[in-house]
Amino acid sequence: MTTTPPAPTPAEQEALVDRISADSLTTRRDYLRIVATVSGGLVVGSTVVSAGVLHRHGDGTAPPLKVADRLPKGQAVTFNYPGEHDRAMAIRLTDGSVVGYSTVCTHLACGVLWRKQRGAEGELYCPCHEGVFSARTGEVTAGPPPRPLPRVVMVEDEQGAVWAIGTARSGETEEAGLCRQLADTDPVLAERAGCGRTDGAS
Repeated sequence: MTTTPPAPTPAEQEALVDRISADSLTTRRDYLRIVATVSGGLVVGSTVVSAGVLHRHGDGTAPPLKVADRLPKGQAVTFNYPGEHDRAMAIRLTDGSVVGYSTVCTHLACGVLWRKQRGAEGELYCPCHEGVFSARTGEVTAGPPPRPLPRVVMVEDEQGAVWAIGTARSGETEEAGLCRQLADTDPVLAERAGCGRTDGAS
């Protein structure tokens, strides 16, 4: 035998309606707070980015860094340069030349990977949004990245060791990057080296 619960009194019904209204008001209030916080964060973030306050690969200088004693053709090595948080990669291409790049994608800063088997020279690939960069130039060849990868200037010594000696920002030539860094550390030497000349003299 089942018993039916007694019908709520008018006072209980009113209390229930008040509780539901309070819950929905809290939910709306919380929602508006979240929207306002996210909007404010986006405004501040976009202002900081547009003002150039955030660190870019290539900012700052560092002494030369040996990244490998030897680097065979078609192989790559990762390292941090010029700072400990600047992820980079050196690659020896099939023709023997050595190139270096930041491994931070210019789209949304995901990690860029080396895919040796892709194409004649391999490719640099960002798995987050299918961004692809040329292994030879760092230029964007597919996907959403808006700019080429910043370069790391690589040289090889007489013993075959590979060194990182400077950086160039996205779209900047290696020479311009080295001159910019030299001008920051030794303006007189930068002038002697011909940095900043526009007459074609060296």
